[in-house]
Amino acid sequence: TRLQGDWSSDVCSSDLQRIEPQLLLNRWIFPLERRIDFLRLPDGRKIPSPFDPLLIFSTNLEPRDLVDEAFLRRIPYKVQVSDPTEREFRYLFELIARTLEVTIAPGALDHLIEVHYRRASRKLRFCHPRDLLLQVVNQCAFERRARTASVADLDRAVESYFGVL
Repeated sequence: TRLQGDWSSDVCSSDLQRIEPQLLLNRWIFPLERRIDFLRLPDGRKIPSPFDPLLIFSTNLEPRDLVDEAFLRRIPYKVQVSDPTEREFRYLFELIARTLEVTIAPGALDHLIEVHYRRASRKLRFCHPRDLLLQVVNQCAFERRARTASVADLDRAVESYFGVL
């Protein structure tokens, strides 16, 4: 039989995208420490359940703004991933282009960096090469043409990816 119920807090799966990070993180303090949590059944009974997760958090926010020192102590390893250098960004862009079988038109990557990063005062991020090139791949597939990242293709990808409707 399938158990139906919710975990012993006011947080349910449908709320995960709508709750404050502090509430969710504070909800995990005791289960993380005790390695056990409880499933609350509809009739009010609670069933113990092992709680031994490998939690990996990723945020652009300052961790101290999300949780207090007590919670941060319960996350023993923290790794900061800084933004890529321009050289790393270019290397990654070209590597992903090869992987996705996208030909980068001459000058297109220079244009992307100059216009959409330097002039726009936009930070380079490690996810951008993949995300922008996937936009190009999808546009090429839609137009039934070869996978080429021209200046116009990258302009369109940037507009779609960073644009606000």
